[in-house]
Amino acid sequence: MKITMIGTGYVGLVTGTCFAESGNDVTCLDVDSRKVKLLNDGGVPIYEPGLEELVKRNAAAGRLTFTTSYEDAISFAQCVFICVGTPQDESGAADLRYVQSAAESMAPYLNANAVVVCKSTVPVGTNRRVAAWIKAKTDTAFSIASNPEFLKEGAAIDDFTKPDRVVVGVDDPAAADVLLELYKPFLRTEKPFISVCIESAEMIKYAANCMLATKISFINEMANICERVGADINEVRKGIGHDARIGFSFLFPGVGYGGSCFPKDVRALAALASEYGVEPRILRTVDETNNQQKHVLFRKLLDYFGGDLTGRTIAVWGLSFKPRTDDIREAPALVLVQSLLEAGAIVKVHDPVALENVRKEIGDRITYCDHHYDACEGADAIAIVTEWNEFRNPDFNYIKLKMKSPVIFDGRNLYDRTKMAARGFYYSGIGLSALPVSK
Repeated sequence: MKITMIGTGYVGLVTGTCFAESGNDVTCLDVDSRKVKLLNDGGVPIYEPGLEELVKRNAAAGRLTFTTSYEDAISFAQCVFICVGTPQDESGAADLRYVQSAAESMAPYLNANAVVVCKSTVPVGTNRRVAAWIKAKTDTAFSIASNPEFLKEGAAIDDFTKPDRVVVGVDDPAAADVLLELYKPFLRTEKPFISVCIESAEMIKYAANCMLATKISFINEMANICERVGADINEVRKGIGHDARIGFSFLFPGVGYGGSCFPKDVRALAALASEYGVEPRILRTVDETNNQQKHVLFRKLLDYFGGDLTGRTIAVWGLSFKPRTDDIREAPALVLVQSLLEAGAIVKVHDPVALENVRKEIGDRITYCDHHYDACEGADAIAIVTEWNEFRNPDFNYIKLKMKSPVIFDGRNLYDRTKMAARGFYYSGIGLSALPVSK
């Protein structure tokens, strides 16, 4: 099948590449000529494990091409996927300018009976608007469909090729048949292909992300309570997670969620609810709780050092909003770093892949270290923000020698607090009060 992806971000590039891998002819269109040149030269503009190899293989086979030309990309496409960004505007609602631009720009070149698929995360009603924008520019017959994505950064290829389910929203059963044919290679283990109305498909994406965000904010609030009352959040998590109605997914306490989806989608659905006269109390609280949680490590550091961080050297491990990605959008680490700088601290940072993105954001106000051990040199404390695997089993004796004082504030509860105290570290996690340090 001949497919066009409009947008070469996480969703567009991963989706297009995986479709090419299953034998389709895929053209990826982007208005950013620098990004297209990079892709045509064999590079990949995002960090996603396994993606670069797939892109190179399918480009070499001629199944995956990249262009800035709408005419070249759209003229022969049987399916056109809109995969552009939908950032939040000042009110928190989704900004649809890029979706509208994609719809209007493709219209003059659409094939008769092509299926236009909105894969961008958009508010309920957007697909109808996409159809109207296209119809205003062409008389060509086409179908519309909603096909929300459920990709996790850092595991996007596995999520696409081994989906829990594929959801499509359609008016025309023929459009559903086209999409079922396209997704069949990825549904061989009897995972469901769920065909619903367009509005339900749009809502499913928001409802899923908001539910997961709610679980994260809930367990973080429980952790904060545990720390005050002397309970251990790890024990509490086990006790409730074995309840089949609750489960363990997204039940790990931390320093708040970030990234391109959860923060934006919670606010966008809240804005949509308000627009329709529904007071989104839970969604507003989830967002507020998460914003507060991003300050928890800073508050712990400030308390430990008697309210004054001036001249203190703090090593920050992990800058991306989650492991296995270089994405720093809404990353808790950036909130911590900014707060530390404002408090007069000296900040040394390490992240396996996100250093350059942070450098573009923060500049030379902090020290960038190639190894997490380098960040410990002369540090008064370590703050762990992102749970990269290489942080899980460090050489604590070596770290202790490099630091001014053996102090760790762990935003991801990577270590056993009893063992850390025995090693001579002051160790404070999330929902875990520090134990007396062995001498």
